Amino acid sequence: MLTKIKNAKPSEPKRGAARGFSSPAEHAFTSEFLDKGYSIIPLEHKDRLDAVRSTIHALACEHLGLKGAKRPGLSEFFDHTERHATLEGLNGLRLAVINGLNADPDLMPGFYGMARQFIEWTVSNEFAVQRGINLSIQLPGDDSSLLPLHSDVWDGNSPYEVVLWLPLVDCFKTKSMYVLPRRRSREATAEMRSLKGFNAEKLFARVKPELVWLDVPYGKAVLFTHCLMHGNRVNEESTTRWTFNIRIKGLLTPYGVKELGESFLPAAVRPATRIGFEYAEDEAK
Repeated sequence: MLTKIKNAKPSEPKRGAARGFSSPAEHAFTSEFLDKGYSIIPLEHKDRLDAVRSTIHALACEHLGLKGAKRPGLSEFFDHTERHATLEGLNGLRLAVINGLNADPDLMPGFYGMARQFIEWTVSNEFAVQRGINLSIQLPGDDSSLLPLHSDVWDGNSPYEVVLWLPLVDCFKTKSMYVLPRRRSREATAEMRSLKGFNAEKLFARVKPELVWLDVPYGKAVLFTHCLMHGNRVNEESTTRWTFNIRIKGLLTPYGVKELGESFLPAAVRPATRIGFEYAEDEAK
C-alpha cells in the first residue's frame, strides 16, 4: 500500500483544467517543496504578527523592569536585545515571554491562520500541532544556543512533520538558519551512514558549500520538512534574532516518538474523520 501511494501520480486533467485536482498556485508550490524540501512563504494577516510582536515587547519590558524613559522602542528592543538583557538572563526572558503568550487561547490558532493555506497544501487540511510554541532568541556573538547540522528524524521524530519557522525580525546570513536542500540531504544522510567516525562538525564541513542560508524578511516564514539537514551557527550579524518554530503534521500520518495527545494536539479534524473514529471505537467495544 505504501509503495502504491508513494508512486501514485495525479490523474491527467482535462484540457484547460489545473493539473490533477490542484490549482496552478498549489501545483507550483508543491513542486517547489518536493524539489527543495522547504519554501519561504508570505504570511496572511500580517497585522496579527504585528500584534504578537507588540505583546512580546510589553512582556519582555515588564520582565526586564524597563519602564518609563528606560523602556526602548519596539524595533530598537528586538534588534538590540543585547543592550537590555544579559546572556545569563536570556532563558528567563524567553520563558517569561512564552508563559505570557500561552495565556492567550487565540495565539496558536492565530499563528496557523497566518500560514494555513500553505500548511494545508503541505501536510493536509486535517492536521495536528505541537502543544506549545518554541521561541528562540540569539544575541549577536551568542554561541550558547546553537543547533549543529542535524535532521530531527534522526532522533525518532516523524518524517511526516513539517516545521513553521516564523521570524519576528529580518533574518539573513548568520542571523538566519541554513538548510541542505532535499536531494542533497538524502544523499548526505546515506553517506553519513556508511562512514564511521562522522560527527556533525565533520558533516558540516563536507556539505558547507551546498548549504542555503535562508533570507527571511519580517512578514514571511519558512515551511520545511525536518527530514532536511538544517541548523544554525553563531550570529555574526549586529542585530538579535527572534524566531518561533512550530511542528505540524497530517493528523492521520504516522507519529514518531512524539505522539498525539502527548506532544501533539488535533488542530483540524473533519466530520468524516470524527465519524470514522467514533465508529472504530464502537466496533472495538
